[in-house]
Amino acid sequence: MQGRLTGSAGAEKARALIARRFRQSGALPFGASYEQNFQTGVNVVARIDGKLQPRRYIVISAHYDHLGVRNGRVFNGADDNASGTAALFAIAEYFSKRQPDNSLIFAAFDAEEGGLFGSRAFVQRPPVAANQLALNLNADMIGREPSDRLFVVGAALQPFLKPSIVAIAAKAPVKLLMGHEDPRQPEDWTRDSDHYSFMLAGIPALYFGVEDFAHHHEASDDFETITYGFYVRAVETLIQAVEVFDKNLADIDKARAASAPSRR
Repeated sequence: MQGRLTGSAGAEKARALIARRFRQSGALPFGASYEQNFQTGVNVVARIDGKLQPRRYIVISAHYDHLGVRNGRVFNGADDNASGTAALFAIAEYFSKRQPDNSLIFAAFDAEEGGLFGSRAFVQRPPVAANQLALNLNADMIGREPSDRLFVVGAALQPFLKPSIVAIAAKAPVKLLMGHEDPRQPEDWTRDSDHYSFMLAGIPALYFGVEDFAHHHEASDDFETITYGFYVRAVETLIQAVEVFDKNLADIDKARAASAPSRR
């Protein structure tokens, strides 16, 4: 798909595939189309309605855009971020068969590489009331890791999320580690992907991803270099994360409210 550069014919092909996979997974659109246009691109968004709190939403996201074609070489971005986008389909299929308590939004964002534009547009004009968005779980680069380590970023600034992360890590099929969120360190990922747009909007958010690798933003980021067994386990870990947050969302809301600074 020509590296899925925002605005390209390849990106249009990618959107058609994403919409088809959402439909096959059992996730529904908001309105007549899965596509939501914004000034510089197009997001692809789907939903699964919750059985107990249908107006409380967990947003599960990944960006589908990449770098396109440069000097005749296609930058396929298998890990960055076809891996996160494909995970959305598996997670949606899982929960379409096991209806969650809260509603789920699946968001494939465009124009992340250019400056988080797709996620910024989403939080500015969400498909539901903004105060119904409870949490964002963002997957960006989850497909290549020989050491079986998946990092989750966000607990340092949002400590009320830490107990849930600890519970997920205790049963995760990968080594789920908190880190890369200290601004004093050279690799602080707090602002590095679409989760940050949610954090800026006051919506709790976590980022799941692997550490940088030799293929990052190179034409060699292809399917053949994905660590396939790890990738499967990473997606299984994300499914577990959604289950934990879905079951405990009310308690997380209370903990968040209790941690907020007093306005007196």
